[in-house]
Amino acid sequence: MTTISDLTVAGMSCAACVRRVEHALTQVAGVESAEVNLARGTARIKSSTKITPATLIAALQQAGYDGSVEAPTAPRERFPWLPVMLAAPLLINMALMLAGSPVMLSGWEQAAIATPVLIFGGAVFHKRGLQALRHGAATMDLLVVLGADAAYGLSFWRLAHDAGSMDLYFESGALIIALVRLGRWLEAKARWQTASALTALLALRPDQARKLVGGQEIMIQAKDLRRGDLVSLRPGERAPGDLAIEQGEALFDLSLLTGESVPQRTQPGDAIPEGAINLDGDLRARVTATGDATRLARIVQMVTDAQGAKPPIQHVLDRISAVFVPLVMLLAVICAAAWLAHGASWEQALVTAISVLVIACPCALGLAAPVAIMAGTGVAARNGILIRDPAALEQAAKIKQVAFDKTGTLTEGKPALTTIIGDEASTLRIATALSRGSEHPLSRAILARGDAAPACEGFRAIAGQGVTGQIDGVECALGNQALLNALAIDATAFAAQAKALADQGMSVSFATRAGRLVGVLGFADHVRPHAAAAVAALQRRHIKVVMLSGDHPAAAQAIGAALGIGHVLGGLSPEQKLQQLQAMKADGPLAMVGDGINDAPALAAADLAMAMGSGSDLAIETAGITLMRPDPLLVPAALDIAIRTNHVLYQGLAWAFLYNLIALPLAALGHLTPLVAGTAMACSSLSVVLNALRLTRWKAG
Repeated sequence: MTTISDLTVAGMSCAACVRRVEHALTQVAGVESAEVNLARGTARIKSSTKITPATLIAALQQAGYDGSVEAPTAPRERFPWLPVMLAAPLLINMALMLAGSPVMLSGWEQAAIATPVLIFGGAVFHKRGLQALRHGAATMDLLVVLGADAAYGLSFWRLAHDAGSMDLYFESGALIIALVRLGRWLEAKARWQTASALTALLALRPDQARKLVGGQEIMIQAKDLRRGDLVSLRPGERAPGDLAIEQGEALFDLSLLTGESVPQRTQPGDAIPEGAINLDGDLRARVTATGDATRLARIVQMVTDAQGAKPPIQHVLDRISAVFVPLVMLLAVICAAAWLAHGASWEQALVTAISVLVIACPCALGLAAPVAIMAGTGVAARNGILIRDPAALEQAAKIKQVAFDKTGTLTEGKPALTTIIGDEASTLRIATALSRGSEHPLSRAILARGDAAPACEGFRAIAGQGVTGQIDGVECALGNQALLNALAIDATAFAAQAKALADQGMSVSFATRAGRLVGVLGFADHVRPHAAAAVAALQRRHIKVVMLSGDHPAAAQAIGAALGIGHVLGGLSPEQKLQQLQAMKADGPLAMVGDGINDAPALAAADLAMAMGSGSDLAIETAGITLMRPDPLLVPAALDIAIRTNHVLYQGLAWAFLYNLIALPLAALGHLTPLVAGTAMACSSLSVVLNALRLTRWKAG
């Protein structure tokens, strides 16, 4: 049995750190794999046996990093006041020097300012750099330490030999420390913004609840509620768990859970998820789930998993980053040797090597993918779109075809029994008796209309066809044309009437008794308000739209025509849906959209499964993308945010590679000073994060 453990890891600064942490954790006996997310500062460990957190934390500490079981919180990195304020006079002095001003700091004054910056402001880099050396690792902190200390040491050596020398690099050493510290603080703040959706979801949980005991209200901690407890909910209060309303009506705000801005009217029997806000009613409700079992908890866990997982390309980048820093250090040595071989002074050779060390930080390379994934999945969750993992996100960006189920997806899935042809009393009696054992939407419509009915024995549901059973000892059946064909029952007597109902877009069922057709039932289901707009939006993207339905072909065609879908297939069994999907996949990546109740085989066969969250809870657990409100417009919206997220991810990677491709040769040729190199390096990482933050302004529709 695989055990999953989550740790918060402190002290990571670049992709090389990610590789080292993963290596350290996988060396622990029993650990099967470890995935580290640099942007969130977390590690997910899968092990074949139960491993204590203390053992894993000890492995991290041996590698030079700190770990804890606490969930990641707002960035602990404080604003670097000391290095920034002390480095400011050095920056002003450099500007005066470039302007040819006679008023400048002396060499010893520069040294007096730069020294505390390196000692106190750079303490974190020295500590982590020494730890990296002790463990034979090469990290970003080591590059910063080597660059800043070399610039400082060279300047001090020159000053000691010539007190009047102004060819110094104190400002470079100090500003490298100040800029990197400032850049990391900005990155930490910006990265945390990408996780704001998860923070908002966690904040939905109320601390207290009004439990009803013997008709009296008792205020207790919400975490102490148990399934089956009766609670009172007043206007303005949040649901303290998943609830089923027993008394009262109210409007509920579900916007943070589903992205739906319009409040939902509820009544007795309706389910309310944890965190929903009661706007105007005084309710009594039964607790159906608490703690980790609530829908809110599962949503939070899904978003957490998606943000912590790595896209396929990240594994390649981690391998590149593992050797990148050692190669940069080797390149710095080669550059210094080349300059010396061409007659340059050792000071010039050292300055060039410093610039190479500082410019080649792999931070941007390590941040590009995780910050884009965090921003994209976070903003999608705020808009009611739950993306299960980066693989689903990547697949969604490639979709060329979308297949929709009809009932519960393009229609509201709440059909009403409107027409009965034949012996109405007998037909309704048979239909009601057989429907008691079924969860199908048509069965619920029959039960809403039917009166008392006799018991049904030997009940059997036939997937894609209907149900059968014995009523008063006589074999009866309720289902579609496929069921009649399977039972060899002649439907000629009502064929014309059934076709007329289907041509109007109605779903049609047949009731039989003792092998004879008794009557026909017609069900009207309303098309969802935004279904036509969703189809049009997909078609504008040149995405092929198909409807696959188990309903009567004529009914499916009528709904398809109303929505502008040209390719409609009705009367399909679950097996036939699978065959159609497998054939369609030859024309390009395919997404299947269903309600997650009876579409499981079709959803599993598609390249990407998209399930309406209004369906079963199983949909949330298994679909690649879950749409938390039953709005078909979320389908093109999900594809849109997937495409945008992938664009941002690859833009970040392109920037990281292009930056090093241009900057490293310039530094090696002596065209970049250590100060300019440090500034460029900090800006590189920050630009990747800020580019990803553009996603947080996205809105569905």
